[in-house]
Amino acid sequence: MGTYYKGTTREVNSLNVYIKLLRAADSIRSRINKLIIEKGLTESQFNMLDALFHLGPLSQRELGKKLFKSGGNITMIVDNLEKRNFVKRGRNKNDRRSFTIHLTKQGNNLIEKSFPEILSALVDEIYILNVDEQFEFQRICKLLGLHNAG
Repeated sequence: MGTYYKGTTREVNSLNVYIKLLRAADSIRSRINKLIIEKGLTESQFNMLDALFHLGPLSQRELGKKLFKSGGNITMIVDNLEKRNFVKRGRNKNDRRSFTIHLTKQGNNLIEKSFPEILSALVDEIYILNVDEQFEFQRICKLLGLHNAG
């Protein structure tokens, strides 16, 4: 379903692209989030554990940039993961005001077990598109994402 707005062709097409993009993303996200929730995590917690698992220890500022989250939001996610012993904070040796976030053994085990199942579900979602369509979709999303990014 598209927009009911009666404007110019450019306006209607723009609204329809936006609506369909968000609905597709929300639909996939909803199905993937069910798996993440089954692991006892929020989407943001899973994304942080995933980043630390694949990239290694990162500062809170680096995590914020990677996850598109504010400093306050990153602090809350780290606090909640730290309470559950999935991550630990360590003072940054070069800047004592900054903390580096590390996975604990328990956090590493959780993401190591959870990631393959969630990835498999994501692959099932995306492979409705053939490989050429996937590359074209990536190209279009990047074009949209970088437009006016300054």
